[in-house]
Amino acid sequence: MISRRSFMQRAAAGMAGLSFAESAFSNILVPQKKERLGVALVGLGYYSTDLLAPALQLTQHCYLAGIVTGTPAKAEQWKKQHNLPDKNIYSYDNFDTVANNPDIDVIYVVLPPSMHAEYSIRAAKAGKHVWCEKPMAVSVAECQSMIDACNKNKVKLAIGYRLHHEPNTQQIMKFAKEQAYGKVTKVEAKAGYFDPRTDHWKQKKNMGGGVMGDMGVYPLNAARYSTGLEPIAVTAQASTTRPEIYKEVEETMNFMLEFPGGATAQCEASFGKSMNDLMVTCSKGWYKLSPFQAYSGVNGVTSDGKTLNAVIPNEQARQMDDDALAIMNNTKLLAPGEEGLRDIRVVEAVYRSVAQKKRVMV
Repeated sequence: MISRRSFMQRAAAGMAGLSFAESAFSNILVPQKKERLGVALVGLGYYSTDLLAPALQLTQHCYLAGIVTGTPAKAEQWKKQHNLPDKNIYSYDNFDTVANNPDIDVIYVVLPPSMHAEYSIRAAKAGKHVWCEKPMAVSVAECQSMIDACNKNKVKLAIGYRLHHEPNTQQIMKFAKEQAYGKVTKVEAKAGYFDPRTDHWKQKKNMGGGVMGDMGVYPLNAARYSTGLEPIAVTAQASTTRPEIYKEVEETMNFMLEFPGGATAQCEASFGKSMNDLMVTCSKGWYKLSPFQAYSGVNGVTSDGKTLNAVIPNEQARQMDDDALAIMNNTKLLAPGEEGLRDIRVVEAVYRSVAQKKRVMV
């Protein structure tokens, strides 16, 4: 039995030991939860320069922390313009050392599609969360490899479907889920612009070019979120009006999707003409967005006179803030890697249909 005196002696020793432990560990920093995530942009073309970088000046939950570029002149320009420290500026050769940089939490891959899988996987292996522009990759196999790498390294993977964060588009998704205008019977979706360029990655097959993966993903994804269903079959035709430019890939793609229950979607995408419309016909009415995927905003109407005209300051800023919050709070992403893979599965079927000149199953 422990005497009172013995107990007091042991207690005093314990308190002394505790004081020593507190002193010994007082200099160890406990990681604090970040209020904002540092984002590094990989690839400094038009989308990064003119849209993402300005949007990152408007975000609340993330900021531009670094860049990855193969052009020293661009690195110097961005360093000065955005006040970036030298240690946060990477080339493609030393990219993997980003693993040692606590300033950078997210790698945003804004490269030609043929490079998406490689840099997303390398970012995941470096322990960084991944945001990847659409199209997610050039094949379902590559998409799956990106998902697997992020899961293995316990980081999140978001695809840059900014419209999934846009309120009018979210209303279209809600209509489909709740069948507010009855069952969806037909979708018409068109996205395109006239591209005057004659030597760009979008015209090169080995870089993931072609209109289907680029603009084609807009009507494809719209058909999926407008119905809330996955297509089961597709019939597609590719064409070009400028064969001297579009030698390797298609300039325009027309494709018809069939969904379970009989709904169909007639879709078109083009680098040869301007189009920007989404029309959804249901058993008890209709609704449409025009434009349905413009950077400057989305708006539309319904058959019973409702307006779809919610406004947000910046689509890219909303997308990145939503994705940053999902990372910080460990909640579900609105457009995870699986969403990108589902589109690429259909893209592959579209190209099979063109090659075989017939209807194919997805």
